[in-house]
Amino acid sequence: MFQSSEIYGGLKSAYDYGPLGVELKRNIMGEWWRDMVTTRENVVGIDASIIMKPDVWRASGHAAGFADPLVDCLVSKERFRADKAPRPAPGSEIPITCVDKGVAKDYAEQIEKRFGVVLDRDANVLHGMRAIDAATVGFFPKGAAAPLKTWPWRGYVSPLIGSPFLSDERQFNLMFRTALGAVDPMQDVSALMAEIGSAPDLAAAVKTKLGKDAETGAIAKALAENDRVKIIRALIEHVTGPHMAYLRPETAQAMFVQFKNVMDSQSLKPPFGIAQMGKSFRNEVTVEHFIFRSCEFEQMEMEFFCEPGTQGQWMDYWKDQRMAWWRRFANYPQDFTFRQHEKDELAHYADQCFDVDYKYPWGWSELEGIASRTDHDLHAHEDASGQKLRYVDQEKEDPATGKKPWAYRPFVIEPAAGATRAFLVYLLDAYHEDERKDADGKPVIRTVLKLHPRLAPIKCAVCPLVKKDGMPEKAREIIAAMLKAGINAKYDEKNSIGKRYAKHDEIGTPWCVTVDSQSIQDGTVTLRDRDTTEQVRIRVDEVVAQIRSRLDASI
Repeated sequence: MFQSSEIYGGLKSAYDYGPLGVELKRNIMGEWWRDMVTTRENVVGIDASIIMKPDVWRASGHAAGFADPLVDCLVSKERFRADKAPRPAPGSEIPITCVDKGVAKDYAEQIEKRFGVVLDRDANVLHGMRAIDAATVGFFPKGAAAPLKTWPWRGYVSPLIGSPFLSDERQFNLMFRTALGAVDPMQDVSALMAEIGSAPDLAAAVKTKLGKDAETGAIAKALAENDRVKIIRALIEHVTGPHMAYLRPETAQAMFVQFKNVMDSQSLKPPFGIAQMGKSFRNEVTVEHFIFRSCEFEQMEMEFFCEPGTQGQWMDYWKDQRMAWWRRFANYPQDFTFRQHEKDELAHYADQCFDVDYKYPWGWSELEGIASRTDHDLHAHEDASGQKLRYVDQEKEDPATGKKPWAYRPFVIEPAAGATRAFLVYLLDAYHEDERKDADGKPVIRTVLKLHPRLAPIKCAVCPLVKKDGMPEKAREIIAAMLKAGINAKYDEKNSIGKRYAKHDEIGTPWCVTVDSQSIQDGTVTLRDRDTTEQVRIRVDEVVAQIRSRLDASI
């Protein structure tokens, strides 16, 4: 992987997949699609637009509620999510830990000037702050039993330095906005502000200019408060709103919106699923751990529509299916586990949710969510659009009336995985270091990427022992046969054969075929296994069948 825009200094949290990375990611996504769609009679796929009508996001709740509480540290200027911030126990000290002594001195001076307290400085740590209770923080001079000064607070500190000196919370919308149309709507904003922006009484000027449009919505609220900043912000939203669209923050909503079209066109009836893979975008406040959390990522989601009352058994089914899939490609299946959401952390649309968690180097964290979404999404889009999003079962009685047919909104089980996180997880799972002895008996470290053969970017390397005596030509013939059979193989003649083996061990190539002098004489080659390093001789005309057989047997 490469840093995006690297020659211009790079872009934070943005990465480009190189030749090997893109093959690994596509293989992961291909195996997901094969397991979730191709091998199932009652699951079909779609590929929906990234930009959808804003009405979709209003109905789903994303436009109004897809936001995080955002806070600034008044000392370090760090911006972070309030709901992810550390919470010191009441009565505990709150040390402010700086990167070095110089920064500690600077922060101490800032705190003294702004908040009127002199903290005790010990190398790079500032002491004196203490959590009195969940709502109050105080400054305790060294040795003091009572606080000299107290402040109200919300019970958390900044993640970077542990500072309790924080701004008020603000809601930060996670959706990326863009404008549709040939003309930049900000030109209209500029024209409007040039006309009325300098008016002594901005509120009166807005009412005159907008007429009845100023009597409702955000503009009316801002005018009632007579807050100039809020009025200007509401004007910008009023002018740009009709042109605004969003980059989708998830792939799920398209499957709900197209539920009826897919069901009718494919003659489906519950239980059935709609699957989709593709990019989503979230304007994350905090990006971390390489590609674990980034602003642009790829999802692999399926919405499984079932009869109300059967969602419990389908939740159990999909939990088992998804865990089996993750572990199937892993060297360490014990590093995958379930975590059930507590009631107070369930999303508003879910009545049950399980995460597939993975044991990352920094601890257990989410890899996939499996949620029972009830009929929340279909209900929301039905209400907002006025379209009936229901299945009519002619054979069953409506429980409410006791009469046929039963027209119902299906309940939904959603297995939602991240292809980007899957890429990271399988790299972590595959990385191995083996200690071996070289030709002189000295210990050496052999690095091996033990990717599952079906995920490996290159399935087989074909290596002529030397670049003469007909060996390159024979190796090229084998490569051509593999590529024709749809096996991603690579010709490699550079460096010694030992170095070539080592290179392909490091990039996860499961097998290497070596063409040597014996190959020219009797038509056999050496087939080497990455994980065991064992070598066997097979006939040239058996190579493609052997690799194909080993790939099929690995799943």
